[in-house]
This record gives sequence, C-alpha cells and structure tokens, in this order.
Amino acid sequence: MARTIAKDHDQKRAQILKSAAKVFAEAGYDRASMTQLARECGISKANIYHYYDSKDAVLFGLLDTYLSDLRDRVCEVELDGYGPQERLRRIVSEILLAYQGADHEHQVQLGAMGSLPEDQQKHLRGYQREMVQFMSDALLAVAPEIFDGDSAKLRGATMSVFGMLNWYYMWNTGAGSKAREDYARLVADLTLHGVKGL
Repeated sequence: MARTIAKDHDQKRAQILKSAAKVFAEAGYDRASMTQLARECGISKANIYHYYDSKDAVLFGLLDTYLSDLRDRVCEVELDGYGPQERLRRIVSEILLAYQGADHEHQVQLGAMGSLPEDQQKHLRGYQREMVQFMSDALLAVAPEIFDGDSAKLRGATMSVFGMLNWYYMWNTGAGSKAREDYARLVADLTLHGVKGL
C-alpha cells in the first residue's frame, strides 16, 4: 500500500526551504550542513531526508520555488490600461516588493546556484530569462526609437535596471514596503529621465 502524504507535507517542505535559505545565506552553501539545517528547522535530519534526499536537492528545491514564484508574481503583474512608462514603473515596483522578505533566498541565488548540476542551473536560468525578457519588452515599449535594432543597448539597459534592484538588500536590509516603493520610483525615474529628471 502506498504511503499517504501528511496533511502538513507542503507546510513542512516550505519550512525546510525557508530555514535552508537562512542557513545557506549565513553560513555559505559549501560550509552549511544538514545538521545546521535540522537545528534551524527544529526537526531531525531524518525528517529532512524524508522530504529531500540531499543538500543539493534542498538547494534546488529552494531556488526552484523562489524563482518560479518570483517569475509568476513579476510577469503576471496587472498592466492592462497603462501606458509604456507606467507599465515600466509597475514592473520595477513589483520586483522590489517581491524581493521583500526574501533577502536570504536572493543571496543564495546569487552565491550558490553555480553549485548545482548544469541541467538544473539551465532550468533555473529559464525563470530568470523570462523576467529579463519581460523587463526588456517594457523598456523597448518605452523607447522603441532608441532600442529597436540595437539588441546590445537594450540588453545593457535591461541588466542595468536589474542591477539597481538586485543589490538593494545590501545597503537597505529589512526595508519595508514604503522604502521599497520610494526606491522603485527613483530607479524608474532614473531609467526614464536620467539624473536630471530626478
């Protein structure tokens, strides 16, 4: 007879992944152990292995969940009825708000994704590519006369916007929604109008 899945199965998996994000971010993925993770979770190592068969499996589960949820939230932001500039503003704001409470996951993504096998990295980069394309399309819509036919310039602008957003947690750890919205407005203004437009 097949083993039944506990009612709190998904909740326990989510707890393990949240704890793993903290442990991997603070200790470094290479130095972190399953013992540390079990201690952070408040459960036994055997219980963790019931859900994930290795530390690599935990890392992949963490990043797959984080990036797929992030992709869904960002790429499904409501844009109907807005012009190109306001669409860009809404996307920038949504990204920064989506990062809220996920500093550890973000650090693990930046620092540990390369520890996974290439096929898993490729899968995870697919989520990132979708978000990059979404941002790229928004920038192109704002200034088609500048970017149309110049893919290098469009990519540079796209990655520059992500660069301004992705490192925000480094100098403003624990920032709340208001601070994030203020910074998102600054990034959008800087992107749309340059320094003189601030």
